[in-house]
Amino acid sequence: MSFIDELNSLDTSNPGGWPNSIKLASVVFLAILILVGGYFMFIKDMKVNLEGLQKKETELKNTYSFKYQKAAQLDAYKEQLKEMEIILQSMLRQLPSKNEMSDLIVDVSQTALASGIENELFEPGAESIKDFYAEKPITLRMKGNYHEFGNFVSGVASLPRVVILTMHDISLKPLGDSVLGGRLLLEGTAKTYRYLDDEEMTTETAGTGAQR
Repeated sequence: MSFIDELNSLDTSNPGGWPNSIKLASVVFLAILILVGGYFMFIKDMKVNLEGLQKKETELKNTYSFKYQKAAQLDAYKEQLKEMEIILQSMLRQLPSKNEMSDLIVDVSQTALASGIENELFEPGAESIKDFYAEKPITLRMKGNYHEFGNFVSGVASLPRVVILTMHDISLKPLGDSVLGGRLLLEGTAKTYRYLDDEEMTTETAGTGAQR
């Protein structure tokens, strides 16, 4: 009798009477069903979770490595920061002080006159305090030619103190029909800067800390 015939002749109500080969095949088949079912019910989800945890582990290791390198270089960064602060303070000290500011503005105005420029308006405005410096706007209305304005810029650059003039909303246009070699009108606002003394820095730092 063939294996197929044996299957067809099985008495499902009496599995104990089945041939040994059929019993063995049934046990193997049942075991496979249990394993496959268990995989899809439990192991597959656990595998997905394991892959997620492995990915998370890699990310955490990379983050740790990055932060460890940063921590190892922290002392070097602190030293660099101190050096940068010293350089910054040295550069700021080259700007005029609070006591020198009024004289410096007069020097700038006199430099313009000495260059042949006509000052129709040279009006300093209210000073404003920034993080580590103060800026003072100056409303300008000047007349001169290209050569005179060039001499003015050169004269300001040669003043004893470092003078920084930044131009804001400046317009430069010719007076009359002649442009080349003719008179020009300069209007707008220039800003000059000075460093804060120790007392002002203390006040500014305290004010900033209070706002935070």
